[in-house]
Amino acid sequence: MPEKTTPAPKHERISGSVERVTFYSEESGFSVLKVRVKGNRDLVSVVGTSPAISPGEFVECQGIWHNDRVHGLQFKAEHITVIPPTTASGIEKYLASGMVRGIGAFYAKTLVREFGARVLDVIENTPEKLLDIPGIGKKRLDIITKSWAEQKAIRDIMVFLQSHGVGVARAFRIYKTYREDAIRLVTENPYRLSLDIEGVGFLTADTIADKLGISQDSLIRAEAGVRHMLQELATEGHCAVPAERLIAESAAMLAVEVDIVTEAVKQQTEKKHLLCEEIDGRQCLYIAPLYRAERGVASGLHRLMEGPLPWKEVNPDQSIGSVEQKTGLLLSPSQKEAVALVLKSKVSVITGGPGVGKTTLVNVILSIISSLNVKVSLCAPTGRAAKRLSESTGLEAKTIHRLLEFDPILFNFKRGEGNKLDTNLVVVDETSMVDVILMNKLLLAIPDKAALLLVGDVDQLPSVGPGAVLSDIITSGVIPTVRLTEIFRQAAESSIIINAHQINQGKIPTNADGDALTDFYFIASTTPEDIHRKLLTMVTERIPKRFGFHPVRDIQVLTPMNRGGLGSRSLNIELQQALNKESMPQINRFGTTFSPGDKVIQMVNNYDKEIFNGDIGLVVSINTDEGVLSVEYDRRVITYEFSELDEIALAYATSIHKSQGSEYPAVVIPLAMQHFTLLERNLLYTAVTRGKKLVVIIGQPKALATAVGNHRANQRLTNLSRRLAECTETP
Repeated sequence: MPEKTTPAPKHERISGSVERVTFYSEESGFSVLKVRVKGNRDLVSVVGTSPAISPGEFVECQGIWHNDRVHGLQFKAEHITVIPPTTASGIEKYLASGMVRGIGAFYAKTLVREFGARVLDVIENTPEKLLDIPGIGKKRLDIITKSWAEQKAIRDIMVFLQSHGVGVARAFRIYKTYREDAIRLVTENPYRLSLDIEGVGFLTADTIADKLGISQDSLIRAEAGVRHMLQELATEGHCAVPAERLIAESAAMLAVEVDIVTEAVKQQTEKKHLLCEEIDGRQCLYIAPLYRAERGVASGLHRLMEGPLPWKEVNPDQSIGSVEQKTGLLLSPSQKEAVALVLKSKVSVITGGPGVGKTTLVNVILSIISSLNVKVSLCAPTGRAAKRLSESTGLEAKTIHRLLEFDPILFNFKRGEGNKLDTNLVVVDETSMVDVILMNKLLLAIPDKAALLLVGDVDQLPSVGPGAVLSDIITSGVIPTVRLTEIFRQAAESSIIINAHQINQGKIPTNADGDALTDFYFIASTTPEDIHRKLLTMVTERIPKRFGFHPVRDIQVLTPMNRGGLGSRSLNIELQQALNKESMPQINRFGTTFSPGDKVIQMVNNYDKEIFNGDIGLVVSINTDEGVLSVEYDRRVITYEFSELDEIALAYATSIHKSQGSEYPAVVIPLAMQHFTLLERNLLYTAVTRGKKLVVIIGQPKALATAVGNHRANQRLTNLSRRLAECTETP
């Protein structure tokens, strides 16, 4: 007998006058309105996004009826069209709402009494007549006319953008960027949206351009497409792209002739938006900001290497002996050599895998330097990494963004070339995560007198952003580098650390002998379906029962891919159903259902909220009245408008790339041959080193062997290593 299916809600149209605005967000346009609809005895609750709405206005709404468990029957509007009021009572209510500055309840009543339903026409076309009203002088008239003009401009712009396929939330961002010039600028070149507006990509701009009648084979479209393709390739980590590859892939994406794209590249190069440089005998193209950043990193490192050390010369043996006596530590010969190298170098690198003593080394160096009256700044690319650095050193550590004092309004750092940091030594932890743009910004802010110590594991995945900064610096041979390889006794007791190093050496990880509990397991599986079944059982039942870990807070599934049955998207739906199915209230936005107790991950940097890509938290509350969802990140509660929920995703399972810089009590890793294109040694190594107390790999033995054996080191196309080796100066 076939299962019954619930019919899809029927789309309807309703219209009526707005009696009350229960909630309105200036930022997103999300509104909760009480509307008097003909044929309905009670006011109708309408929720949706729209331009600013005032009581008295008339709205036409298209959407569906929804019976909310908390708020009852609501009309969820996909489109809200605002129509200015036409009746005298409606106009009075509209003007009294404060929408037009300079007119409150008193003047609204007075104006309607004087001009009747013609009052909006008077304000629009003959505003000087308002001077006949007692109390309205030249100053108040200027306020009224200016406010009216602003409101009209906003409405016109919003109608224009929405008529060309732009949703309300994006239309607000466009208006905020271009203000009254929005229609002119978008009409002249809609492709500028993909460069100027966060969250508006090439495809959106291309849709608008098509509606505006811009030809598919126009040069303006090809130029935008070339920049878009370069930006897409930068998301794969490349700083530059071979010219022939860029032209071929852009032509295929745009479905135009190669000649048009070749001309577009020429035009963009002449305008200096793209820059050409030979790398390994091939002509390659950069987006201008990446070209400048890569050159800036090279020149910045050379600048810092020059000049005297910011501390007096020390005797390493004597200083190390003093620290050992004070702390009870006993450094190995290799660690002592490393300390000596850092103490005599203005710029240096410490790299190595887990358990090799990077933290101990940094603490010894900081202990010696602090006795020399040297001002130290500690930083890391993420909040979690900065917190761990602070805990391990006992000193304050900041994110790089916080150290450089990022200003979300200016969308830039306050610290930089003209406003250097007041410091003598900058220590950067988890440097493998720092991309070329951020490293350039950091170097610009470090004064000539200061030293720089870069710490990180070069064998982990490179940064999410473009570049392979740490790898390139080490490969150049220019910067003094300490590579730690000796695993110390306490760390050697951990199967996680032993197996991580085995993977890094191209060896298959092994399970411990016997039945005693250990911290590393490989569970062989035959098929993706078998992996899927075992993974769900492991996360929801076996690990919590056997080890006492909480299935949501403590266990993190790390998968190579986002798509597919073992991808993060599919696994998140399954794990949410298994672990948080009954939680209420629920809200569905952007294809994802959220409810209190859900584990979520921030997908983009949000500088206003100071939450960054990769931060993981728990949903603590959902307020459907106010249209907000709150997430707790490391004891900080951050509130999102419902329209902002495209910034977060479920995080019961995340991609391994998203886990960089994080640590979890327990990690479960599915590995299948369907992940073939991503099965690489540094991917698996990064995943395994995220686990603090337990790592479980559930996979096909062939997939494990493929990942361990696949060592495609540093495939990113960059030129930083050569620049450093050649001591390149910035232009």
